[in-house]
Amino acid sequence: MKILVTGGAGFIGSNFIRHVLAARKSYELINYDKLTYAGNLANLQEVAKDPRNTFIRGDICDAVSVEKAMRGCDAVVHFAAESHVDRSIYEPAPAIETNVKGTFTLLEVARTLRIARFLQISTDEVYGDLPPGEVAEESSPLQPSSPYSASKAGADLLVLSYVRTYGLPALITRSSNNYGPYQFPEKFLPLMITNALEHKPLPIYGDGKQQRDWLHVEDNCRGILCVLEKGRAGEVYNIGGSDVEENLTVARRLLRLMDRPESLLHYVKDRPGHDRRYALHCQKMYDELGWKPAIALEVGLRQTIEWYRSHDGWLAGVRGGDYRSYYAKYYENRNSSLHDIVPTLSK
Repeated sequence: MKILVTGGAGFIGSNFIRHVLAARKSYELINYDKLTYAGNLANLQEVAKDPRNTFIRGDICDAVSVEKAMRGCDAVVHFAAESHVDRSIYEPAPAIETNVKGTFTLLEVARTLRIARFLQISTDEVYGDLPPGEVAEESSPLQPSSPYSASKAGADLLVLSYVRTYGLPALITRSSNNYGPYQFPEKFLPLMITNALEHKPLPIYGDGKQQRDWLHVEDNCRGILCVLEKGRAGEVYNIGGSDVEENLTVARRLLRLMDRPESLLHYVKDRPGHDRRYALHCQKMYDELGWKPAIALEVGLRQTIEWYRSHDGWLAGVRGGDYRSYYAKYYENRNSSLHDIVPTLSK
């Protein structure tokens, strides 16, 4: 199988490429990535010389470049996205452009080229804020809360429309909060870990009681490959870790594992429209595809801490000017009013 992987230099995409190259010796991968702030070829340094892995720098909104990259492929696995909720709140346009228009461009090219398999990588955030219980694929409505999650929900609906209208053999995975190696440090867990390593304050949004279902990225990559190979076209598959914990509880656990004091916890202004709870019902993955998460949160946290501790060179490389200015504006100055943080049209 020859697979076009969009966003393959990002966090989940790069982990997926490494997983497939190790697990499927006959597969060939085309990594198509724009290399924005969170895309980093250093994530793939260990497989850079593998002849089954080809890199093409390109924009998923550029139909001509997409067609050149996709031609001859059997499948598309679409990771590429503007994925940080806070950034989508402060500047919504890039999320809409990339996540909606980019997905549309890929679907149009895939339809023209008659691609045999199109896998859209989505998120549990499209379901929105949840009451107690778990959300299932067929019975739960899409109720996104942020520009990011709304753009992903829009992209999911586009994918499903191409299945019904054009017969495109597409599928969707929606995963819970991923963590693990090579995650850009603006996301919650790597931010907590890297700040704790340097004895810096850990910014906790609001009261810290937001609940998330934590999924190790290696488990997610196994699940994605499972869906790609065995999933039914037109179906949506939830991929969750079944480890639902409050953000504050996870931060305290990290501090304990790293032998750091709880005095490093620093409560800051909450994210606007912040969802309180996510939890996925994954029985479909269990029953149909035989997949289950294998890495418990406690084990995964220890592994992830050790990875960041031993990859200080990688960390220094990604925490350059863009990251530092973002961090200063949206974490160090978090106690400013939202009007001061979020640009307005008049500005």
